[in-house]
Amino acid sequence: MGAGIQVKVGCCGFPIARSKYYKKFKVVEVQKTFYKPPRSATLRKWREEAPKDFEFTVKAWMVFTHDPRSPIWRKTGMPRDDDYGLLRPTEKNMKEWNNFTEIIKPLEPKFIVFQSPPSFKATKENIRNVLDFFNSIERETPLGWEVRDESWKPHIVRVMQEVNLIHVVDPLYEEPLYGEMIYFRLHGGRKGSKIMYNYRYSDEELIKVKQLLDELGKVGYVMFNNGVYMVEDGIRFLEILHR
Repeated sequence: MGAGIQVKVGCCGFPIARSKYYKKFKVVEVQKTFYKPPRSATLRKWREEAPKDFEFTVKAWMVFTHDPRSPIWRKTGMPRDDDYGLLRPTEKNMKEWNNFTEIIKPLEPKFIVFQSPPSFKATKENIRNVLDFFNSIERETPLGWEVRDESWKPHIVRVMQEVNLIHVVDPLYEEPLYGEMIYFRLHGGRKGSKIMYNYRYSDEELIKVKQLLDELGKVGYVMFNNGVYMVEDGIRFLEILHR
């Protein structure tokens, strides 16, 4: 059947009612945790209502990854404090990481995705902070990092190997450079450097992703994040995998 069958396919967030979603996919990447984590009781309800074999992955709170001066920081509900964010190994980031992992524990998450903003560049300070941050936090689940600036490319393998991370990529535009498993996030089309999120994938593009999975021969996840077409394209991709 090919190595592609070993992956689970889902969407980034619930684009349809959860009860309908559970019937179509076996995994979801929780997005609410990126802005302001829900209450544990809410996440416990999701876990209890989902089928037993359903999996949750989680997008890490942007309090760890983003600049407190960012325009979207206000969504976190946290103060604009330079002891937060940018993967700094600060006491406040460590404390919030411990709080975050407790909040999401009811989901029994199988993977946590860190996504840095495009403005986060591979300076000496940032490389040192990334290494110190990921070497300092406690983890009970695989962690992945989606890097969004080209300056990191020469450093990806060394950094991710040293701190045991999975290189999270959009496989149609970037090669996964490190990790024992794969975690693909398909964001949509590209027009130059601009991402077109409401983008319907062609069969040829989806077949290309399947071929890459077969070549890599690794288990993992393929998550659709292409706006209004997530469900439709996710279902088509499952059909391609199982042909």
